[in-house]
Amino acid sequence: MTKARDTANLTGSGVGLSLLDIDAGTDIGAALVDADLMIVDDGAGGTNRKATMSRLATYMGTKIGGGMEFIASSGAISNAASSSFTQFDASKYDHYKFFFQYVTPATDNVTLLGHVSTDGGSNYDTTNGNYHVLASDYTGLRVAVRVGSDTNEFGHSGEFSLWAPHNSSVYTYSTTFGATMDQDASTYGIASAATFTNAATVHLAAQDVDAIQFKFSSGNIESGEITMFGIVNS
Repeated sequence: MTKARDTANLTGSGVGLSLLDIDAGTDIGAALVDADLMIVDDGAGGTNRKATMSRLATYMGTKIGGGMEFIASSGAISNAASSSFTQFDASKYDHYKFFFQYVTPATDNVTLLGHVSTDGGSNYDTTNGNYHVLASDYTGLRVAVRVGSDTNEFGHSGEFSLWAPHNSSVYTYSTTFGATMDQDASTYGIASAATFTNAATVHLAAQDVDAIQFKFSSGNIESGEITMFGIVNS
């Protein structure tokens, strides 16, 4: 004899909640991922549709205000000229934070810089004088200086922030905080051995910044990892 719930499936008459039995199902045996499917009653109108878990994540984002959200990672960097991030979204994020994990140059005693873009990463501004630290011209937003790569010198680890880069009516500000081993294998705090004021850099252009590229003033990035987070609109 065919069970009631099987008959309902075959006839297309629908399955009542009392007939659903998922207890005997097989566990997925893995973490849920974006591509996994679930069933929803579309608008509570009686029409069942499938949806991916990624839709649930998007929905939850609209209900949980504020906070910091992971966006992207460079992965393990290995002898790369630069590391770029183009996942800016002004409709979702007000500010951005980047975390550097032992980002080490291939060339000793260099400066770690951030170059901004206004065209989604097609071009980056590297013009000396378009960036300022205090009253000094710079070729990029300064993340760390005198970064070492010799024996027992492990580069830079720290946090770098971009403040409202989408605001095209003002200059783009950045601040940096962390620790660096310099060319003498000494450890110092960000951004320099001088005052904390040196931890701030400004891009002297009122533009909508929508991408950033990190690189050293000379040579490649030998190793390390950079992760990007967004400060969600409240």
